[in-house]
Amino acid sequence: MKYDVLVIGGGAAGCMAAGTAADNGKNVLLAERNGKIGRKLMITGKGRCNVTNACSLLNELIENVPVNGRFLYGAFSRFMPFDTMDFFEEHGVPLKIERGNRVFPESDRASDIVDALNNFLKETNVKRVRARIVGLNLSDDKKLIISAIDENGNEYEAEKYIIATGGKSYPLTGSEGDGYTLAKQCGHTITELKPSLVPLETSDSWTGALQGLSLKNISITVFEKETYREVYKDFGEMLFTHFGVSGPVILSASSHMKNMYDGKYIIETDLKPALSEEKLDARILRDFSENANKSIANALIKLLPHKLIPVIASLSGIPTDLRVNQITKDMRRELVYLLKHFTINIKGFRPIEEAIITSGGVSVKEINPKNMSSLICDNLFFAGEIIDVDAYTGGFNLQTAFSTGVLAGKSV
Repeated sequence: MKYDVLVIGGGAAGCMAAGTAADNGKNVLLAERNGKIGRKLMITGKGRCNVTNACSLLNELIENVPVNGRFLYGAFSRFMPFDTMDFFEEHGVPLKIERGNRVFPESDRASDIVDALNNFLKETNVKRVRARIVGLNLSDDKKLIISAIDENGNEYEAEKYIIATGGKSYPLTGSEGDGYTLAKQCGHTITELKPSLVPLETSDSWTGALQGLSLKNISITVFEKETYREVYKDFGEMLFTHFGVSGPVILSASSHMKNMYDGKYIIETDLKPALSEEKLDARILRDFSENANKSIANALIKLLPHKLIPVIASLSGIPTDLRVNQITKDMRRELVYLLKHFTINIKGFRPIEEAIITSGGVSVKEINPKNMSSLICDNLFFAGEIIDVDAYTGGFNLQTAFSTGVLAGKSV
């Protein structure tokens, strides 16, 4: 059977594109390699799904897409965050807004978002097939796609094609980069693929001792080590792992770290951002006076997590068994400085497979931003993460997927 539209990829962008095209009267087939749609959606936001960001200004939205944000002007203009929120609430998912305008289902279940997309596809009569598309048959001049071929040799014919296969991050969800191969077959350029919104490896031996420790309400500043140029600043939560650091502020920071190599960046962490150095010193003096005959390990128990104390003491040069009444003013000054400038040396990114999103993809120079159509192949469109755009955490990447999916679906 020949369809009006074949959508390749059943993630956020693909589902929105397929449903939108079908809602506009097209006979649509959605090809998804997994048994279920939205596999990656199910794990976003730690299983809660940060579905969008409730910012109301177009320029603010674009500012949160550091890579090729202006390219999305048309897509965002046609489908803003409030449109996304209306869509899911109309499909039975009550939403809530949390810190930083992050939008989640009230239930805190990503499955509710996936169920809403499933219902959207059913309502609009989108046909589905479980198939991994691995190749395209092109016309002699390579200006038209004639059919798509799956790994079993089956062919699927359509008038128009939308590639929405995602990037290379989280391959267990099916994102193995198939779409890049298909785009290349059509003559498209794939810009360098790099991890974005990804945990960071450190060269500090002590980070392993802090594995599992989560620090909340801390601030970080990323510097280029050689020039001490400030690259990024943030406030929130950081998590220590066996390889280094992760957590919301670290994932966001990774988007600003370009041309990464071992030793290029350091992260200065303010463990007590609510206190100036003077107030922190006064607080430590008070704790010390109450514990004059105790070791520093016991004296800092109210100020710092237990796991962090020996690391701080070691880095400050204070023996953990030293009595508080033996600590000099210079030692205390060094301790205060360390708590306000706790430095982490960055070795590199974790592998792209562990990144939330992929930076790089189909060059935006080869896609029409007004309708997401290919400027090389006449019946090809793109949507979602496969395009060379990536945004910060906070719901902006999913909004990009929904907006480009809707625009591609309307355009076909």
